[in-house]
Amino acid sequence: MKLNVVSKIGPGVVALALAGAGGASIANAAPLTISSPAFADGAPIPAQYTCKGADTAPPLTWSAPYGAALVVDDPDAVHGVFVHWIVTGIPFGSGHTADGQTPGGGTVLPNTAGRPAYQGPCPPAGTGTHRYRFTLYQLPNDYQPPAGLAGVQAAQAIAAAATAQAQLIGTFSG
Repeated sequence: MKLNVVSKIGPGVVALALAGAGGASIANAAPLTISSPAFADGAPIPAQYTCKGADTAPPLTWSAPYGAALVVDDPDAVHGVFVHWIVTGIPFGSGHTADGQTPGGGTVLPNTAGRPAYQGPCPPAGTGTHRYRFTLYQLPNDYQPPAGLAGVQAAQAIAAAATAQAQLIGTFSG
Protein backbone atom coordinates (compact mmCIF):
# COMPACT_ATOMS: atom_id res chain seq x y z
CA MET A 1 0.00 0.00 0.00
CA LYS A 2 1.15 3.49 -0.73
CA LEU A 3 0.97 6.17 1.95
CA ASN A 4 -0.23 9.61 0.89
CA VAL A 5 -0.31 12.74 3.03
CA VAL A 6 -3.85 14.01 2.54
CA SER A 7 -3.93 17.26 4.46
CA LYS A 8 -2.52 19.22 7.33
CA ILE A 9 -5.31 19.67 9.86
CA GLY A 10 -3.46 22.00 12.21
CA PRO A 11 -0.13 22.47 13.98
CA GLY A 12 1.45 19.10 14.61
CA VAL A 13 -1.46 17.16 13.09
CA VAL A 14 -1.25 15.52 9.69
CA ALA A 15 -4.08 13.40 8.30
CA LEU A 16 -3.05 10.34 6.33
CA ALA A 17 -4.74 8.02 3.87
CA LEU A 18 -3.72 4.70 2.38
CA ALA A 19 -4.14 4.10 -1.33
CA GLY A 20 -5.34 0.55 -1.78
CA ALA A 21 -5.94 -1.69 -4.76
CA GLY A 22 -7.92 -0.05 -7.52
CA GLY A 23 -6.94 3.43 -6.36
CA ALA A 24 -9.45 3.49 -3.52
CA SER A 25 -8.45 5.53 -0.46
CA ILE A 26 -9.06 4.44 3.09
CA ALA A 27 -8.91 7.12 5.78
CA ASN A 28 -6.56 6.09 8.58
CA ALA A 29 -8.22 6.17 12.00
CA ALA A 30 -5.01 7.21 13.78
CA PRO A 31 -3.28 10.13 12.04
CA LEU A 32 0.38 10.90 12.70
CA THR A 33 0.45 13.49 15.50
CA ILE A 34 2.74 14.86 18.20
CA SER A 35 2.02 17.29 21.03
CA SER A 36 3.08 18.10 24.58
CA PRO A 37 1.02 18.90 27.65
CA ALA A 38 3.97 21.10 28.77
CA PHE A 39 3.77 23.66 25.92
CA ALA A 40 1.63 24.49 22.90
CA ASP A 41 2.90 24.50 19.33
CA GLY A 42 4.88 27.72 18.81
CA ALA A 43 5.02 28.52 22.54
CA PRO A 44 8.06 28.76 24.84
CA ILE A 45 9.43 25.52 26.28
CA PRO A 46 9.32 25.68 30.10
CA ALA A 47 12.79 26.18 31.62
CA GLN A 48 12.71 22.85 33.47
CA TYR A 49 13.18 21.08 30.10
CA THR A 50 16.26 23.17 29.22
CA CYS A 51 19.81 23.69 30.49
CA LYS A 52 18.38 26.39 32.79
CA GLY A 53 16.37 23.72 34.66
CA ALA A 54 16.48 19.94 35.07
CA ASP A 55 17.44 19.43 31.39
CA THR A 56 14.98 16.55 31.05
CA ALA A 57 12.78 15.71 28.09
CA PRO A 58 9.30 17.25 28.19
CA PRO A 59 6.26 14.99 28.32
CA LEU A 60 5.01 14.08 24.87
CA THR A 61 1.88 12.55 23.37
CA TRP A 62 1.78 11.01 19.89
CA SER A 63 -0.04 8.78 17.51
CA ALA A 64 1.71 6.88 14.75
CA PRO A 65 -0.14 4.48 12.43
CA TYR A 66 3.20 2.82 11.62
CA GLY A 67 6.61 2.77 13.28
CA ALA A 68 8.15 6.15 13.99
CA ALA A 69 11.25 8.07 15.00
CA LEU A 70 11.52 11.33 16.92
CA VAL A 71 14.11 13.99 16.12
CA VAL A 72 14.45 17.14 18.22
CA ASP A 73 16.64 19.78 16.65
CA ASP A 74 17.47 23.49 16.69
CA PRO A 75 17.54 24.92 13.16
CA ASP A 76 18.66 28.28 14.57
CA ALA A 77 21.89 26.99 16.17
CA VAL A 78 24.90 29.22 15.61
CA HIS A 79 27.00 26.61 13.75
CA GLY A 80 24.21 24.91 11.80
CA VAL A 81 21.42 22.57 12.86
CA PHE A 82 22.02 21.02 16.29
CA VAL A 83 20.26 17.71 16.98
CA HIS A 84 19.25 17.44 20.65
CA TRP A 85 17.58 14.02 20.68
CA ILE A 86 16.94 11.10 18.33
CA VAL A 87 14.69 8.18 19.23
CA THR A 88 14.10 5.42 16.68
CA GLY A 89 11.98 2.29 16.89
CA ILE A 90 8.90 3.95 18.39
CA PRO A 91 6.14 1.36 17.98
CA PHE A 92 2.96 2.10 16.05
CA GLY A 93 -0.09 3.32 17.91
CA SER A 94 -0.71 6.02 20.45
CA GLY A 95 1.75 6.76 23.22
CA HIS A 96 2.88 9.26 25.78
CA THR A 97 5.78 9.96 28.10
CA ALA A 98 6.11 11.72 31.42
CA ASP A 99 8.86 14.22 32.27
CA GLY A 100 12.28 12.83 31.41
CA GLN A 101 11.09 9.64 29.74
CA THR A 102 12.07 8.15 26.41
CA PRO A 103 9.24 6.73 24.27
CA GLY A 104 8.78 3.07 25.25
CA GLY A 105 10.35 0.62 22.86
CA GLY A 106 12.53 3.33 21.35
CA THR A 107 16.29 3.38 20.94
CA VAL A 108 18.17 6.62 21.59
CA LEU A 109 20.87 7.48 19.05
CA PRO A 110 23.75 9.90 19.68
CA ASN A 111 22.86 13.59 19.33
CA THR A 112 25.14 16.22 17.79
CA ALA A 113 27.22 16.26 21.00
CA GLY A 114 27.73 12.50 20.61
CA ARG A 115 25.59 11.53 23.61
CA PRO A 116 22.74 9.02 23.30
CA ALA A 117 20.46 11.16 25.45
CA TYR A 118 18.12 14.15 25.46
CA GLN A 119 20.04 17.42 25.61
CA GLY A 120 17.70 20.29 26.31
CA PRO A 121 17.62 23.68 24.65
CA CYS A 122 20.58 25.86 25.61
CA PRO A 123 21.21 28.60 23.06
CA PRO A 124 24.25 30.82 23.66
CA ALA A 125 23.49 34.18 25.28
CA GLY A 126 22.86 36.92 22.78
CA THR A 127 21.65 34.62 19.98
CA GLY A 128 17.97 35.41 20.45
CA THR A 129 15.07 33.04 20.51
CA HIS A 130 15.64 29.63 18.96
CA ARG A 131 13.04 27.23 17.59
CA TYR A 132 13.15 23.60 18.69
CA ARG A 133 11.45 21.18 16.32
CA PHE A 134 10.03 17.96 17.77
CA THR A 135 9.51 16.04 14.53
CA LEU A 136 7.83 12.64 14.54
CA TYR A 137 8.72 10.77 11.35
CA GLN A 138 6.61 7.88 10.13
CA LEU A 139 8.85 5.00 9.07
CA PRO A 140 8.42 1.43 7.94
CA ASN A 141 8.07 -0.82 11.02
CA ASP A 142 11.31 -2.61 10.14
CA TYR A 143 13.36 0.58 9.58
CA GLN A 144 16.91 0.40 10.88
CA PRO A 145 19.06 3.55 10.69
CA PRO A 146 22.46 3.07 9.07
CA ALA A 147 25.01 1.98 11.69
CA GLY A 148 27.39 4.56 13.07
CA LEU A 149 25.37 7.66 12.23
CA ALA A 150 24.79 10.35 14.83
CA GLY A 151 23.40 13.86 15.05
CA VAL A 152 22.57 15.60 11.79
CA GLN A 153 23.57 12.64 9.60
CA ALA A 154 21.24 10.29 11.50
CA ALA A 155 18.43 12.86 11.38
CA GLN A 156 18.91 13.26 7.61
CA ALA A 157 18.79 9.47 7.07
CA ILE A 158 15.56 9.25 9.08
CA ALA A 159 13.98 12.14 7.18
CA ALA A 160 14.94 10.56 3.85
CA ALA A 161 13.30 7.24 4.80
CA ALA A 162 10.14 8.84 6.22
CA THR A 163 6.80 8.56 4.51
CA ALA A 164 5.19 11.36 6.57
CA GLN A 165 5.92 13.67 9.46
CA ALA A 166 4.21 15.67 12.19
CA GLN A 167 5.89 18.50 14.04
CA LEU A 168 5.66 20.39 17.32
CA ILE A 169 7.74 23.55 17.67
CA GLY A 170 8.78 25.12 20.96
CA THR A 171 10.92 28.20 21.51
CA PHE A 172 13.59 29.14 24.05
CA SER A 173 16.01 32.04 24.59
CA GLY A 174 19.41 31.72 26.26
